[in-house]
Amino acid sequence: MVLVRVQRIESIRDPEGVLGKRIELIEERKIPRFSIQPATEEARMVQSVVQALQQQLPMQTIRTGLNLPKIILFLTEQEYDQLGIKFDVNQVYEIDLSSETIKFSKTT
Repeated sequence: MVLVRVQRIESIRDPEGVLGKRIELIEERKIPRFSIQPATEEARMVQSVVQALQQQLPMQTIRTGLNLPKIILFLTEQEYDQLGIKFDVNQVYEIDLSSETIKFSKTT
């Protein structure tokens, strides 16, 4: 079982001009949190300033998880409807890969 999050959904047209969707799924992993204790007083001061800045400034690069590209789906509108899943950006799904099938389950 793999956890994935919908990173992006875009409307696309295939080479024949058929309207479809591009759905980008990224793997959702948790990064273990650990604290490094600097050896010198100067290093501790720099660490405290950086931590204060991280709390004050909105930065998208600071996340609690590690995001790795996993699957990009290119589906026509008909294929998307046949799949029976209404993907939402930032929604997390469990993917089960077994016996030549891929099963999506929405997590709560």
